[in-house]
Amino acid sequence: MTLSMETRTVESGAVTEIYISATPTADAPAEKQAEEIFSGIRDILRSKKAHILQERLFTVRNATETVRTFRSKVFGDIDDGVTPSFLLGRRGAAGPLAGVQVHAIIGDRPQTINLDGVLCGRIFRTPERSFLTLSGISAKGVRERPRQARAMLEKAQTALKQFGADFICVPRTWMWLGDILNWYNDFNKVRNQFFIERGLIGKGSRQSMPASTGIGLALAGGGKCGMDLTAVLAPADSIEFLAAVGRQQCALEYGSAFSRASRTVTPAGQTVYVSGTASIDAKGVTTSIGDIPGQIENTIENVRAVLKDMDCRDDDVVQVVAYCKTTEVEKVFNGLRSRLAWPWITVICDICRDDLLFEIEAAAMPRR
Repeated sequence: MTLSMETRTVESGAVTEIYISATPTADAPAEKQAEEIFSGIRDILRSKKAHILQERLFTVRNATETVRTFRSKVFGDIDDGVTPSFLLGRRGAAGPLAGVQVHAIIGDRPQTINLDGVLCGRIFRTPERSFLTLSGISAKGVRERPRQARAMLEKAQTALKQFGADFICVPRTWMWLGDILNWYNDFNKVRNQFFIERGLIGKGSRQSMPASTGIGLALAGGGKCGMDLTAVLAPADSIEFLAAVGRQQCALEYGSAFSRASRTVTPAGQTVYVSGTASIDAKGVTTSIGDIPGQIENTIENVRAVLKDMDCRDDDVVQVVAYCKTTEVEKVFNGLRSRLAWPWITVICDICRDDLLFEIEAAAMPRR
């Protein structure tokens, strides 16, 4: 077996949430890695009678079609037609398929969401709660980058409106920006304006910014940008947006409209979403420039500071991604990662600043 399959499960009454993190433990051809990973995920889902809520695959461009083909072949009727986010980075130590994340639910089968003839998300309802996910939202038909980002955000807004929702219902977004270093500032301007128009930020607002990751991964379907999100439709006003928490201050102070974390109800309990976090101090300045171990240590401590402020322990972490700028950074990180028994997936890609070498995002579900 050349596979690591880590599962985190949280139960509450009739509903159970399952987080699966599957990673190769050795380099191998894409077809071998894909068959092992998707067979392992399939077996867990079938044995628990669970349904996928959201799914992400971290791979490289020349392996995409192989991975896609094996996923379809292995999953069979587990696949409800919603395309997961196929995210393209650079090849790392694990080989062509860095890993797969699945958030699943034991309960009624989620309803699929259709947008412009494409199944792009799911909604799960209980008598008390309604939870929505969207994956791989893009507007690749729009050529110019800022306009494409605006159209992408409007497309996500259209999907939310189908269920009487808005971005105020969104605790977490992921922004996939394959060429991030060349236009992150322009992207931030577009997002800031979009949020101002919707009253999420600006004069008289509560700064209701989702926790977010903006990272240098591209969607396999093409385009300059793409996004995933989660939304809570019920109960209303159940999201706490934490603009400044842990050891870092509000990112909006240096032009980026996201909260450091958010806390919200999810189907089986409560989830804390920790935004993409790097080696940045309280003034928004990059620390330990050029120092790989230093940036890794600072980043981990910044994430743990958020978790501590949210009353989360290390063993409450259910999902985590470590983004490494180079294979050299990955090598150093792999020598340190065993100190935390988190369900790591490690991906090689650019971070939002040229002097940042490492970033972590996480989700935690306090079990107390």
